[in-house]
Amino acid sequence: MAVNNNNKLLLITFAICRLIVTVGLTVLPELLDVGLEGRLSVDTWELEAASVDFGRLSRGVPSEVVHPATAQDVARVVKAAFESALAVSARGHGHSINGQALIREKKGVVIEMGKGGSGVRVCEKGMYVDVWGGELWIEVLSATLEYGLAPMSWTDYLYLSVGGTLSNAGISGQTFNHGPQITNVYELDVVTGKGELVTCSEDRNSELFHAVLGGLGQFGIITRARIALEPAPRRKKSVEDDNHEMIGGAHDTSFLQNLSSHQRQNLKRVVFEGTEYLISLHGKSGRERFDYVEGFVIVDEGLINNWRSSFFSPSNPVNITSLNADGGVLYCLEITKNYDQENADSVDESVVVQQNAINSKKRKPVEDLVQSSFWIQSRKIECNLHNIANCNDKKDIFIDFYFERCYDEQEIQGLLKKLHFISTSVFTSDLPYVDFLDRVHKAELKLRSKGLWDVPHPWLNLFVPKSRIKDFDKGVFKGILGNKTSGPILIYPMNKSK
Repeated sequence: MAVNNNNKLLLITFAICRLIVTVGLTVLPELLDVGLEGRLSVDTWELEAASVDFGRLSRGVPSEVVHPATAQDVARVVKAAFESALAVSARGHGHSINGQALIREKKGVVIEMGKGGSGVRVCEKGMYVDVWGGELWIEVLSATLEYGLAPMSWTDYLYLSVGGTLSNAGISGQTFNHGPQITNVYELDVVTGKGELVTCSEDRNSELFHAVLGGLGQFGIITRARIALEPAPRRKKSVEDDNHEMIGGAHDTSFLQNLSSHQRQNLKRVVFEGTEYLISLHGKSGRERFDYVEGFVIVDEGLINNWRSSFFSPSNPVNITSLNADGGVLYCLEITKNYDQENADSVDESVVVQQNAINSKKRKPVEDLVQSSFWIQSRKIECNLHNIANCNDKKDIFIDFYFERCYDEQEIQGLLKKLHFISTSVFTSDLPYVDFLDRVHKAELKLRSKGLWDVPHPWLNLFVPKSRIKDFDKGVFKGILGNKTSGPILIYPMNKSK
C-alpha cells in the first residue's frame, strides 16, 4: 500500500512540475483545428531549441513548434498562419547564421522539418532520389550509396537539410563541374505562402521552381526534392599544393619560412589564374580534369591547422606568424581525383613480384610502394607486401601494376604541370569517398568535445567576380582581415555558366 501511495505522489509531483513549466504556454487558437497528422509542442525545451541557430548571433522564441508528419501538415500550418497573419518559419537543421529561421514576432510558429516526412526514396533505374525537405545530406548519401549512387554536387558539411541548402545554393568544390546543388534538381514539392502544395519542375510551374531554388525560403517551403544521381566513386586521391589538396601530410615549416617575394607571387597566381585553368576543364573527361577544386587563404594569425583544413597534420601545427611574407597571406589550393576501388581490386590479380626486374615506367620499388597509402588499401597487395617483408634483398624487388580505369599518377602530374606553384609544397593522400565528404563533421566532433562548437559564428558568403578578385585580395585578405581572424577563409571557384 505504501508503494502505491509513493507512486501516486510521484505522478502528482510530475504533473505539478509540468504545469509549472508550461504556465502561460498554451496552443495558439489559430492552430487548434488544423487537423495535424504530426504533433504540436509548447514544451519549454523545444521552444528553446528552436530559438537559436548555428550563428548564435540572434535569438527568437516561437510560440509553438510543429513537427509535421506529411507535406499536407506543412500546408495546413502555413495556410492557417496566412489566414491569421501568424508568423511562420521552416527550420531544417538550424544552420542559418543570422536568425533567418527564427521567429522575431510576438506570436509565431516554427515548423521543425527535421522529423517526420517521407524520408529518402532512391530510384535506381531513373538515377534520382526523392528526399523529404528536412532530411540531412548525410542521410541522403547513406541511402544512395546502398545502390552505388550519389548526388553530383555537395556542400562541405553534410549535416545540413536538403531544403535548407536548396533554398540557398549548395556550393562546394564540385560546383565548377556540376554546378551548385540547385542545378541538380529535377522536381520539387513546395508549400507556397498561401498554404498551397504545388509540384514544380523545369516544365511544370517553372516560375515557382526557379524562384524557390536559391530563393532563401521567401517563395515557399520545400517538402520534397527530386535530385539527380550518378555512380558513386569509391575513393578520392587528394593532392594539395600551395596550391594544395585536401587531406594529407604535414606542411614543411622551414620551406614556408624561406618564401621569396617571387614565390609568393607564384602562390597568388595558383589561386587566381591556376584555379581558373582547373575549372575551365569542366567539360573534359574524368581523366582530363580534377573532380574537386577548392581554395583557402590563411592570414597572419591564422593557424594553418584550423578546424576547417583537414589537410595538415595535427602533429605538426604551423602558424603563419612565423612567415616573413609580405601581407602575411598564404594561398592554398585543394584538389581531388576520384577513382573506383573495385577497379583497383581487379588490378591486384595482375600484381607480380619479380627479381631483377627490367626498367619500366609502370614499376615501383617496394620501399616506395609501402609508403603509398593508395596502394596499401589493396588487400592482395597487403599480402604481397607482408611476404616481401621477409625477403633479405628488397632493392631488386619490384611490383608490376596496371591501372586500367583507376587513378593514374601521370594524370594528376599532367594536370598539375600547367599550374604555378612551389614543387616541394605538393602533398597527397588517399581516403574513402565518404570520409572525404564527411571530413568537416569529424572536425565538428573535436570542437564539440572542447566546447567550441556552440559558440557565435559570424560568417559571410560573397560572390566575387573574376574582374575584382585582385582588388578583393588587396582590400580584404591583406587589408580588412590582416591578422584579425583565425577562422577558415574558403574560396570556391565557379563557372558562371553553371
